[in-house]
Amino acid sequence: MPLTDKKHVSPLMVIIAFATVYVVWGSTYFFIQVALQHFPPMMLGALRFLMAGILLLGWCLLRGERPGNWKQVKPAVISGLMLLLGGTGAVIWAEKWLPSSLVAVLISSSPFWFIILDVPKWRENLTSRSILAGLFFGFIGVVLMFGEKALEAISTTHNKYEIIGLFILMLGTMSWAGGSLYSKYHSTGSTSVSSAWQMLAAGIAFLLGSFFTHDWQGFAWQAVTPGSWLSLLYLVLFGSLAAYSAYVWLLRVRSAAQVSTYAYVNPVIAVLLGVFFAGEHMTLLQVSGLVVILTSVLLINLTKYRNEKRRLKSDSHAQ
Repeated sequence: MPLTDKKHVSPLMVIIAFATVYVVWGSTYFFIQVALQHFPPMMLGALRFLMAGILLLGWCLLRGERPGNWKQVKPAVISGLMLLLGGTGAVIWAEKWLPSSLVAVLISSSPFWFIILDVPKWRENLTSRSILAGLFFGFIGVVLMFGEKALEAISTTHNKYEIIGLFILMLGTMSWAGGSLYSKYHSTGSTSVSSAWQMLAAGIAFLLGSFFTHDWQGFAWQAVTPGSWLSLLYLVLFGSLAAYSAYVWLLRVRSAAQVSTYAYVNPVIAVLLGVFFAGEHMTLLQVSGLVVILTSVLLINLTKYRNEKRRLKSDSHAQ
């Protein structure tokens, strides 16, 4: 995504970016679990983000974009470590021990962290009834969709590593929200170049971590199945290059509260994919949760549309 002036951003580009983040990230829950069947967590993160970062930076250089100076690279490295190592890394570790339904419910708390940590927008967000209502109903909707499975998972959780996974995931949601806001307010220059450095920084950190956790000891490349390789390829091309780049771009041109709605929509997409492609069935409770989630996204976006309408009206009066 090119760097775009927030006032002149194409509505079509925004719709495409949101659709990419919503749909692609909604499917990554499944592909992460498939890849983890044969790749250790830290190794999976290293391979995914190093490959994606190298490909994206190479593409930027072919297009004639400069790799950036330290002023641009520094905030990219910091936000990349917070977003991808802290945020995505927590999801990878959690899905090693926890069912994806429980992970989805816990991740849906991230929009609350966006509001709490976005200090410059406190006055706007904390006084907006539609944003606060949207956050509340969004979380309720996710609980309705996954509550039964989450309670079942909790009731059968006796392994100490599952408890550790819950704690890591909670810290990961905070890290993701903080990294997103840091990227929004400190990133400069080309969005594509910034995304590339974020992924490279995270990839190197994952690689170092994989040696610390001994992921490479006894690992056999020939034992990796085609399904796990294809899952890794999907995570690189779609989860990172397409969706993550779109997400970083959206943070620059839309409010953090608006962009954070991905956390509510992704679980919905995951469920719908299961219904359409895996023959799964939705209960009445899940359908009601879907309706509540879509309503919450509408409420959160309503404030944005009203503010833009007021701005356009004031601009026309000024002219």
